[in-house]
Amino acid sequence: MVYTPRSARHGALLVGTVAVLGLLSACGNSHDVRSNPPMTDSGTAAPATGGPTSPASAPSAPASAPAGAHSSPAPQTSPSAGGGTLVPASSRCHTSELSASVGRNDPGAGQENFPVVLTNKSGRTCTLRGFPGAAFVSGSGTQLGPDPKRESGSVTTITLKPGQSAWAGLTFSNAGISGAKTATPTALLVTPPNERDALKVSWSGGAVPVSGNSSSVFLSAFSPGTAP
Repeated sequence: MVYTPRSARHGALLVGTVAVLGLLSACGNSHDVRSNPPMTDSGTAAPATGGPTSPASAPSAPASAPAGAHSSPAPQTSPSAGGGTLVPASSRCHTSELSASVGRNDPGAGQENFPVVLTNKSGRTCTLRGFPGAAFVSGSGTQLGPDPKRESGSVTTITLKPGQSAWAGLTFSNAGISGAKTATPTALLVTPPNERDALKVSWSGGAVPVSGNSSSVFLSAFSPGTAP
């Protein structure tokens, strides 16, 4: 029988114990891997497949127009006075497209009545709607009397082809009857509806009331033609 020193037997026992513990430790780590899969950093996982596509990842449809762009609606039209021709509803007559004149006085019942006429001198069809602006002025350009007032009555859109006219009534009381103070203007300034520039017309209608009793001057809305 071979004699083994106690120190050698003790060392062999320690080695065997360490080996058994290492085997058990390996078996425990293998169980932990199966039950706790590795964590993945946020944002690095591949996208899931087979489920519904989220709105954020869905491909956007190609835009038919730049963002914020709006399609322009078709211009509105209105029938012309003569019928058959359509003109854009917004194509009003501008001052530069018109000429102005003052028609013959048609007095009656203590009133003086003058037609203020605007004629389309342009090469296109345009519209007038509403009241003219007007002011009597002296030779130096100073306004005589207050601005005329508007008469009550219906307002219509008048379509003027090239060469056609519309008129508005200019009315005031006879100064010899009303006793109003008067002045004799040299011109009448006429401003078409919705315009800023005026047309200057020579005035040959004599004295007009500028202050005092019954001195107001009135204007009617435009009507087709050149006189009542």
